[in-house]
Amino acid sequence: MDAYEGFGLYIGGAWAPALAGATKPVLDPATEDVLGRIPDAGAEDLDRALAAAEAGFARWRKVQPLERAAILRRVADLLRERIEPLARLMSGETGKPLAEARGEWTAAADQFEWYAEETRRIYGQIVEGRQADVRQSVIYQPVGVVAAFSAWNFPALLPARKIAAALAAGCSIIIKPAGEAPGSCMGLVRACHDAALPAGAVNLVTGDSRAIARHLIGSPIVRKVSLTGSVQVGKEILRLAAAGVKNVSMELGGHAPVLVFEDADVEKAAEAAATAKFRNCGQVCISPSRFYVHENAYAAFTRRFVEVARGLKLGRGCDDGVTMGPLANARGLETARMLVADAVKRGADLLSGGRTPSEFNRGYFFEPTVLGHVPDDARIMVEEPFSPVAPIAAFSEFDDVVRRANALPFGLAGYVFSKSLRTATLAAEALEVGMVGVNDMLLASAEAPFGGVKESGMGREGGSLGIRDYLEAKYIKCRL
Repeated sequence: MDAYEGFGLYIGGAWAPALAGATKPVLDPATEDVLGRIPDAGAEDLDRALAAAEAGFARWRKVQPLERAAILRRVADLLRERIEPLARLMSGETGKPLAEARGEWTAAADQFEWYAEETRRIYGQIVEGRQADVRQSVIYQPVGVVAAFSAWNFPALLPARKIAAALAAGCSIIIKPAGEAPGSCMGLVRACHDAALPAGAVNLVTGDSRAIARHLIGSPIVRKVSLTGSVQVGKEILRLAAAGVKNVSMELGGHAPVLVFEDADVEKAAEAAATAKFRNCGQVCISPSRFYVHENAYAAFTRRFVEVARGLKLGRGCDDGVTMGPLANARGLETARMLVADAVKRGADLLSGGRTPSEFNRGYFFEPTVLGHVPDDARIMVEEPFSPVAPIAAFSEFDDVVRRANALPFGLAGYVFSKSLRTATLAAEALEVGMVGVNDMLLASAEAPFGGVKESGMGREGGSLGIRDYLEAKYIKCRL
């Protein structure tokens, strides 16, 4: 059975195949079997989507905030009603354990609920004039048609952030989900359709990412681009957008440092860090991925970290008791193997894992892996790993560990563990990142701004700041 039966391209309020009939397969990462096929959009399909989005923007921008809010709230309600089948669809195409998939769908619904309220809080400003007969004001208007590109690791939450914020601002949107996991985004769009969103306000295309990006961003109809993806892809999107001076926001790669100080609750820090590290098989942009532990806490931290890693159960995400699924694709599996081999070659200790479990002869499975005393020049310490491999290193001085943590061009998230208010505050302020968790690793929520600095991106998604990237300020001066 095709997992994508009843879906397809969503253009102008209707599902349809690609005009040329071309399709692409989607694989189950746990079995490598074909889950189904999705349309491979051509230029004619993309032109149809652009025309539909342009017409949809003209309609949607005129819908008043209270009505917009009601529709977005209805989308949130529908997603919550459909969590079970949507979670199973997500688990099938990503390998996520069902508990993680359910949690992601709850978070996606929260985005629509948050922006249902935020659409009513697009406040302007009155600026007092210099003369009695002058009135000055600033209003915010939707930027226009949005082209949005999303990643596969959170296939519902990432597009939800973009779709909900764009719609709340009054924009229309063309969303392009990742080819590895398109069904979750299709489920989001179906909820928008069933909530009676006007035709053309949301459109969905699938196919070759590079060709779609070139076509959409090259069109004068598109005025805003949003991306969640790798640094390399982000730089290419910026080059494409520069030709038309398009508004761009993007959340790119990360390599989050974790600083565990001597006075931390080491046991709790290790449990929290290991649990967060291996969530979604380590394929999380804000995943803790470089662990710097004070030399006096190193032994206790690594011992507990390894215990947590060895307690995880690998398997298909939809099977009972599974706490870690496979990597998303063969490329990720090869990267994990390479990173472990490189670190060990450079002198790191292999404390746990490091291979594909013998019981799995199909799928992209890799054991939760812990490396100790990893040197700073190991590739896993300088390249975003996006895999279930945790490198741990020791430090002795505050200034030294901050320098090492800030040495990379990434700046998405960072984490600090300390019982000292002074140490925690100084470390959080010193980290060159967009988000910091202090004694906590659950950063993402609908009400908080999500994004990074340096090569980890620009702009913010979520929170009261998230809608700003979809609005343009207009200054109006009127002489009476």
